[in-house]
Amino acid sequence: MTLVQLHYLITIAETNSMNKAAEQLYVSQPSLTSSMKELEKELGISLFYRSGRGVTLTNEGTEFLLYAKQIYGQYETILEKYEKGGTRKKKFGVSTQHYSFAVKAFVDMAKEFDMSRYEFAIRETMTAEVIRDVSTMKSELGILYLCDFNRKSIEKLLKSANLKFYHLIECQAYVYLWKKHPLAGEKSICLEQLEGYPCLSFEQGDNSSFYFAEEILSTNEYPQVIKANDRATMLNLMVGLNGYTLCSGIICEELNGSEYTAIPYQEDEKNPNSTMEIGYIVKKDTMLSKQASLYLDKLKKYLHT
Repeated sequence: MTLVQLHYLITIAETNSMNKAAEQLYVSQPSLTSSMKELEKELGISLFYRSGRGVTLTNEGTEFLLYAKQIYGQYETILEKYEKGGTRKKKFGVSTQHYSFAVKAFVDMAKEFDMSRYEFAIRETMTAEVIRDVSTMKSELGILYLCDFNRKSIEKLLKSANLKFYHLIECQAYVYLWKKHPLAGEKSICLEQLEGYPCLSFEQGDNSSFYFAEEILSTNEYPQVIKANDRATMLNLMVGLNGYTLCSGIICEELNGSEYTAIPYQEDEKNPNSTMEIGYIVKKDTMLSKQASLYLDKLKKYLHT
């Protein structure tokens, strides 16, 4: 088994085609096919289902691909650190729950690189997708939060995916709303005051678990709830419907604008406050790329950790 074969495998899986992969790799299609058959023979498994419409990974191939990506990703990281010159574009991606500070750190990181030499990706997405993206190495890092309610379930998922969570910051719940909201002048806001306004939350997909909710205090009963699937829509709903959401209180005015505010949530006996532990997830026992290390530095600087 060689690094070249692993590179071939990853490219075939990305294109779902031997012909397209051969074009991207600048090798002949027969040579590519022969190389994969040799790899299958060495491993003693079938990596692909082959048909007239292309190739798809077998179950064993899908499992092996994860290891191949991890090994080849480490190889690329070493090359990046020690190789001089070269024209190969380097990839770096982050998957995150909907946090403007995560995007801000990404912007600050990207500005320090010649972006014509890189393929950068920032993915604001559902909690399960954040975990899946990092476990399949679609993204090198993931940003999400833990609390007393979701910790056991999320940590179980991370363990099964061979991922590790690293702490960044802890914060209490804040009510995030439009500055012209009737409650925007309050020093703190309790749940009873919010009963007449819609609670906004991010969709987590069909049949999603309560443990995947991005909003802290997600187990409370809210008379009005509206789901959104992106941050811009949620901000529009705050303005149009005087909606609100419960968040970390960390606001990035540079990206979201100055029309919104975060006010401390005031707990009561039925609706206590809770602590959000925001952190990042990575594959266990992996060496971070230069981009990932710089991204984390920017993130910590912004969060003052």
